[in-house]
Amino acid sequence: MKKSNRREIREKVLQVLYAYEFNGEGLTLLTNGILADVTAENDINFAKQLIDRVVGNRKELDERIKERVENWEMERIALIDRILLRIGISELFYFPEIPPKVSINEVIDIAKDYSTANSSKFINGILDAILSDLKKDGKLNKSGRGLIEESLPKKSSNE
Repeated sequence: MKKSNRREIREKVLQVLYAYEFNGEGLTLLTNGILADVTAENDINFAKQLIDRVVGNRKELDERIKERVENWEMERIALIDRILLRIGISELFYFPEIPPKVSINEVIDIAKDYSTANSSKFINGILDAILSDLKKDGKLNKSGRGLIEESLPKKSSNE
């Protein structure tokens, strides 16, 4: 089964962020190198926006994760899982055009390929809880067809 373009882009974003986590510098060089074979401008833009959001909001993203993993230190969470959680949370918060279910499912599927056996369940639990909080607090910023179906009022049969 062929992966979607966005899946491949998310995997490349994971690679960039993983390498950046170790280097702590050279983000532009890493990004350009890992995205070198990507030709579609919209894919390149999506990858760079996602990388920028994750790196630029890392403290806030990590706080969201910490709220969900009480009694766990961030360092105990596998690095790939931390990065995937940051990617998923970034998409929930900063990419209104991407349906929440798509963001969560993509990150879970990538975890199945790149992380431990239990990572997908762990990541799913945290992202679902964050999504529930966003919905409950009325802070889910999603727009477009099919993106906000949960928040639309149901029409009664009398209308």
